[in-house]
Amino acid sequence: MLSIIIPTLNEEKNIEKLLKIIKDNEFNDYEIIIADAGSKDNTLKIAKENNCIISEGGLPAKGRNCGAEIAKGDVLLFMDADLDFYPKQFLELSMKEFDRKKIGIASFPIYPQRNNIYMNPITLNVFYNYPQFLLQKLFPMGAMAIMVKKELFNKVNGFDEKISLAEDHYFVQQASKKERFGIISSVKLYMPLRRFETDGYFRTAFKYLFCAIKLALGKPSRNTEYKFGHYKENE
Repeated sequence: MLSIIIPTLNEEKNIEKLLKIIKDNEFNDYEIIIADAGSKDNTLKIAKENNCIISEGGLPAKGRNCGAEIAKGDVLLFMDADLDFYPKQFLELSMKEFDRKKIGIASFPIYPQRNNIYMNPITLNVFYNYPQFLLQKLFPMGAMAIMVKKELFNKVNGFDEKISLAEDHYFVQQASKKERFGIISSVKLYMPLRRFETDGYFRTAFKYLFCAIKLALGKPSRNTEYKFGHYKENE
């Protein structure tokens, strides 16, 4: 079984869309766990209407860990609430490639949900997708959606909740020391731009670059400012 774990905080618009995308798949051997950080909107109502399992949440690392604690699947798929995927049958394709490559943990190529001069497929290919592919054995990366064996997740004690930013990359790197890492190339992940638009493109890019450098030096960021859900005010 596949356990899909989604941390949320006031995501009523996005979670409804994402749940529909998931349910449009022909692959149906899964459960959906919503790890909620105290939503005040209709996030939980929508989750319950879609037969999701509700878990305690918090910042993303805590939400993922809480969801994994009650997950019944032998494979976990962590994903943000505001994502889109292509093609439609992304769950089946992801599971098949995960099994075929005999890997323990995997991430996905990332593209923007809409394009502009700062964020477009070329930008993400140059600064993320190509480096992710070329450096996957030396510096594995994973963000927004990560697939991992539950047994491996438990071996590394899940996500480090003390890391304030890029805890997902750190988790991937720790897990890849114990089992093979791979990239699910048959599926594309599409991310929103709301954090970049709210916090600023250059400021956000610099913050992620700074965290990547610290990770490369073995010093993950434990004091970098991170706000969960603050961009909702500007949507």
